[in-house]
Amino acid sequence: MRIGLLGAFEVRADDGAALDVPGARLRGLLVGLALEAGHVVPKGTLVDWIWGEQPPADATNALHRLVSRLRKVLPEGAVEGLTDGYRLVVDPDDVDAVRFERLVRDGDMTALGLWRGAAMQDVGLPESAAFEAAVTRLEELRLNAYENVEAGAGQVAELTALVAAHPVRERLVAALMRALGAAGRGNEALLVYQRTREALADTLGVDPSAELSAVHVALLRGELGRREEPRRTNLRAELTSYVGKDTEVTAVRGLVDGSRLTTLIGPGGSGKTRLATETARTLLDGFPDGVWLVELAAIGADGDVAQATLAALGQRDALLGDLPDAEPVERVVAAIRDRGILLILDNCEHVIEAAAAFAHRVLGECRRLRILATSREPLGITGETLWPVVPLVLGPAVRLLQDRAGAVRKDLGTDARTLATMERVCRALDGMPLAIELAAARLRTLSLEQLANRLDDRFRLLTGGSRTALPRHRTLRAVIDWSWELLSDDERVVLRRLSVFAGGASLEAAERVCGSEELLTALTEKSLVVTGGEDTPRYRMLGTIKEYAQQRLAEAGEAELTRHAHLEYFTELAETAEPHLRRADQLEWQAVLEAEHDNIAAAMRGALAAGEARGAVRLAAAAGWYWWFGGHKAEGNELIRAAVDLPGESDDEALAVAYAFVVLFLGSGRGDQFVTEDWIRRGYEIGLRVRGGHPALRFLPALRHLLEAAEPSAFEPLLTDDDPWVRALARLQLGKLWMALGRDARDADTQLETALAEFRAIGDRWGISFALTELAERFALRGDLAGACERLEQAIAVVTEAGAIEDVVSMRPRQAKLHWLAGDLRASAAAMAEAQRHAEGVAWPNALAELALARAELATWDGDAGEARHQLGLATAMLGDKAAESNVRAITQGLLGYLAEDPAESREHRVEALRAATESAQAPLIAAALVGVADWALRAGRDEQAARLLGASTAVLGMPDRSQPYPARIERETRERLGDQRFTEALAAGAGSSWPELAEVTLAS
Repeated sequence: MRIGLLGAFEVRADDGAALDVPGARLRGLLVGLALEAGHVVPKGTLVDWIWGEQPPADATNALHRLVSRLRKVLPEGAVEGLTDGYRLVVDPDDVDAVRFERLVRDGDMTALGLWRGAAMQDVGLPESAAFEAAVTRLEELRLNAYENVEAGAGQVAELTALVAAHPVRERLVAALMRALGAAGRGNEALLVYQRTREALADTLGVDPSAELSAVHVALLRGELGRREEPRRTNLRAELTSYVGKDTEVTAVRGLVDGSRLTTLIGPGGSGKTRLATETARTLLDGFPDGVWLVELAAIGADGDVAQATLAALGQRDALLGDLPDAEPVERVVAAIRDRGILLILDNCEHVIEAAAAFAHRVLGECRRLRILATSREPLGITGETLWPVVPLVLGPAVRLLQDRAGAVRKDLGTDARTLATMERVCRALDGMPLAIELAAARLRTLSLEQLANRLDDRFRLLTGGSRTALPRHRTLRAVIDWSWELLSDDERVVLRRLSVFAGGASLEAAERVCGSEELLTALTEKSLVVTGGEDTPRYRMLGTIKEYAQQRLAEAGEAELTRHAHLEYFTELAETAEPHLRRADQLEWQAVLEAEHDNIAAAMRGALAAGEARGAVRLAAAAGWYWWFGGHKAEGNELIRAAVDLPGESDDEALAVAYAFVVLFLGSGRGDQFVTEDWIRRGYEIGLRVRGGHPALRFLPALRHLLEAAEPSAFEPLLTDDDPWVRALARLQLGKLWMALGRDARDADTQLETALAEFRAIGDRWGISFALTELAERFALRGDLAGACERLEQAIAVVTEAGAIEDVVSMRPRQAKLHWLAGDLRASAAAMAEAQRHAEGVAWPNALAELALARAELATWDGDAGEARHQLGLATAMLGDKAAESNVRAITQGLLGYLAEDPAESREHRVEALRAATESAQAPLIAAALVGVADWALRAGRDEQAARLLGASTAVLGMPDRSQPYPARIERETRERLGDQRFTEALAAGAGSSWPELAEVTLAS
């Protein structure tokens, strides 16, 4: 039987089988007998060994029972009971601890090979002082043995661990130094000496002993161990491949070739160190005396950069120079004065002043020296060349994630869905290499989708860094904590307040909400804030830093204070810009607001979340026209509606203007005034309490008038308004009203042309495009398809310049229909393709519905009933509740009437289309519905009724409709059946008849 005590406790039978000895006291009994193998151990000694100062009441019987249990698990006869004690019947050399002591006494240092770890692991007798004393005695014997042994290269690992546990045990340190010397690692031995000297001074206040100093001198003289081959670098071999920045390696190499001091700057985790070391590897042949990495992260804020450099150089005798007792920086200068060396000063930010002073000194005195530094801010030395290390762009970031994820799991695919999720992860992590590597490590226990969905809580999620990494690189939060701790109190205030911004901040905005430009510059230099913009700088943070700063803002109790300052600033900015959006300088101001789009939306959403009606309504009134004019209709509609729905008091003028914008948004597209009736009345009533103010308030009385009676007199008072924009818009609306009423076409044209001229004089592109679009409708009605297309093209150019892409999505389909009517199917298809291209970036349902309705119309004209019905379904789904409004029903039911093959089904659609058009009271819709009834009459063989209905349609509209293919087709077929005279007579009869009665008679029979 063999018993192992020098490491994990184990017992094996003679055949090698492991024997299970369960329980601490049973193992303790066996250990007590084994340490005296072959000798009788008195019962009292065993009782003290097992229970110490707290033996059981009947200790003798308790010991006897324990021996009985032990005999059951050991071979028969292994434990012999005698009158005065017990004996373990085993050869003493079969107990490794006993054999170890014998070999040590004989001076045989092979005894050390018996150790497998800490003595008597897995035993543990907490009450036994004797047991603890035995463990301590064995460990002390082991240390003495190592101190006395002629240690060779094979003992380096064991001695290193022991010295780490006993850093001021000088004989043990000496043994390690001799072992390192024997292994040809003299530099490391010298470094061990340096560390021990510092530990002795700090801990005991003494210098190294004469014995240890003698070993040190022997190493310096080359008298101890073999002389190692000179090394040219201390760069470690990397365990992972380098992904993503190969071009940067080339660029940085060029900078090092051309500049004596190159600093890689960037935020924590951006890959500065890896870029520096990868670049340095490619430069090794160019520096005859080597490339040396000086790791500064481990030294304290008051650490000595020169001393760290000496440690990195290993105090090699070839580099020591003639000043071994001089100050560290002088020793560095002496060591490398005339040598071609590249030093990599890594992680300078926490010792930035000391690193700068060191670099300035050694570069000035060592002409062949070059330094490649990494830091979160520049060293600030004249002649320093900077290279910003930016996060990975999407492609390389995904490749890095794939590479690192492949090391922890092999089941990740390369399909489109997996790649899309990886892209989502990399975007969320800003392409930061360290964050991506931490995320990849989490894939040991999470699926890729779970990882992506949990990145909103990234600081709790990304905590699985390498155990061998620096502590500040083991978790994502620790990376940012490191930078945060290096900031001044004022810098921390600015950084956390800057987190309230969305999409960055202008200098003026940042100063108003956060602090001074000097502090912003300081944070930018420390790589916590990023600047961008060619003309004027904008300050922003990477998403990870922003989330961290937001948490710090909440911890400081400043979140609401900062949010209110942010809301106030952007409300004032929108109020300042708003009048300019209706003037010739509107594009300049539009650009100002567009740059702050995310901030304006964030300010509004913050006010909404806090239930602050006054602030939300004020901002809604200020930003409403920007959202409408600048291509953000869907978002503007959502935010304005949410603002006016908040309970609480608001400024009267702001609330009335906000109501006017609700009317604008809800009544746009195919909407009608009756849907917005309640909003019009509310806005009008509040507006009565406001004098002057926003132009929208002047239109509320006109809109209320239209609710009572659709008469031109509604807009006529505005034609003499002091504001030229109000006059132009009133004239345009008057022209539209003439068109809707089917009044004198020439008067409508005059109003629209005049409005266009006035808007051009003002320089308002929105008004210009509005007037051109309405004029295009007039040209199309008269059959001037080329003129209509030309005006639409002008309108599209204007709104594109302003960024109102939603309007382009609505205008291009109108062009496509005109091209189709003109027989140019290629141009029609091109216009629809252009509309689709713009639609992919649009969320405004009105614009998307217009596109779908146009597709439905074109499919109907082409005879593709299936596609037409499909597009109609899409349009009604996009419009939602608006699909039930009379204006929309008149269009959709009219198309369904043309698509229906069954006459009865077609008739039902015609009845419904006419009813909806009548409800709308709009002449163009009524005229189109009458044409639809004429189509049904023609299909039913009622030719004269069809001709009469065409005449009635023309009379309602005030002119024949040449913007649709149906009137011309019905006229052609009816004229062929009736002949010219009968057709003309029927047409005239219809024009002079009551169209409701004519339609009713036709559909009733």
